[in-house]
Amino acid sequence: MTTYILRHGQTNYSRRYLVNGDPSKPIRLTEEGRQSLSRGWATLPLHKVRTWLTSEFPRAQQTASLLMGVPAAKLVIDPRLNELDYGIFEGSPFLEYAVWLDGHGSTKRPEGGTESQREGIRRMLVGLLSALERPGPRVLVGHGLLISVLLWQQTRCSNEAMPLFFPEAPYLDPIVIPDDELPDRLTALLGDLDRDGRHQEAKDDGAASVLRIGGGSAVATVESASHSPDQKDLPHA
Repeated sequence: MTTYILRHGQTNYSRRYLVNGDPSKPIRLTEEGRQSLSRGWATLPLHKVRTWLTSEFPRAQQTASLLMGVPAAKLVIDPRLNELDYGIFEGSPFLEYAVWLDGHGSTKRPEGGTESQREGIRRMLVGLLSALERPGPRVLVGHGLLISVLLWQQTRCSNEAMPLFFPEAPYLDPIVIPDDELPDRLTALLGDLDRDGRHQEAKDDGAASVLRIGGGSAVATVESASHSPDQKDLPHA
């Protein structure tokens, strides 16, 4: 069997490059976001899907529900697939969080937040792994960071460490992973997180090293990465 993993459609927040990590906010798809669902209809085996999974966020649930059509299977909502908790940066331009992340690193939690970037990635990966407990084929509608981590893994160089910033995740473009590959891929990524955590602890005990947004890198939901942090385009939420 197979899992199809894709990002939700465009919202007013993503269009304005604002972040939303609070699922209680009623942020839904724009008209353009709804119209773009035709890409999903063309690329997903809609009549064969046995399980639909999504996060608690309205934009993800709306995307999944519109793709499912009527009649539709039951939608499985898993909080582990939620967007990252941005803490005090909630509702702000992503650039503000990106600059903070660049200065504090991936294992620090922002003020008011419940998780670091790496903790959020781990949570999402565990949620994705648990999808295998459901009948396949499955469609999982998630958020940019999860899809971006998977995209990075597809093109990573040998022994490349997990970066602070990832390739941009497109809307509604599914990553297709067979069941026999998914556990190995996720186990490798979880191992990257373990090594990253140990490295961060060692670095905190020794000389300080500030992570920088280098040329060619991009935040999970950032449009462009060919310039410095203060010029970086803002991302989709």
